[in-house]
Amino acid sequence: MKLCVFQGTFNPVHNAHLRVGEWVLNTYHPDKLIFIPAANPPHKNCNPEYAKHRYNMVSLAVEDNKGFSISDIEYKREGKSYTYLTLCELKKLYNIKDRILFIIGTDAFEKIESWYEFDKLKELVKFIVFVREDNFIPSRYDYLKELGVEFEFQPLPFEDISSTELRRKIKNNEDISLYVSKKVEDYIKENGLYKD
Repeated sequence: MKLCVFQGTFNPVHNAHLRVGEWVLNTYHPDKLIFIPAANPPHKNCNPEYAKHRYNMVSLAVEDNKGFSISDIEYKREGKSYTYLTLCELKKLYNIKDRILFIIGTDAFEKIESWYEFDKLKELVKFIVFVREDNFIPSRYDYLKELGVEFEFQPLPFEDISSTELRRKIKNNEDISLYVSKKVEDYIKENGLYKD
């Protein structure tokens, strides 16, 4: 089975996340693409009260695409949401023999060596790295190949927006309909999220 994982804080999930997922489905043809909201991300400060909201928003965002699924694997586990532990569980759950495809942005990938159990993690995955900045220099990452990290860079062939920028827009009562699905927009409004 060819498995692809898209893990993140999704705070909130937005259309660029969904377009990345669709692009990977059409380009790499995994048997399964799982969105995994990080319940307690080790590298980001997230309001713990928003953990369930983030999961619910991703669930709403992916429910109409039969190529996508969502997992609450990190919500069932106590402590920090370490990617290595999640991938070990998925490998057993789906009896995966090959490397798991793992979607990541360059902003997170450049810190990959600091991730929990990096030396073991790199053996489990092939990273699909989406370039999020201008003037990108791929050769900066050549040393990671020498460390045994498997990865490919891909351009973002559509408009990107950061979740940080999106939260700012929501706080300022700006229109976000171009950036999130109608279901996610309604959920944010109904629950009064990102106002403080």
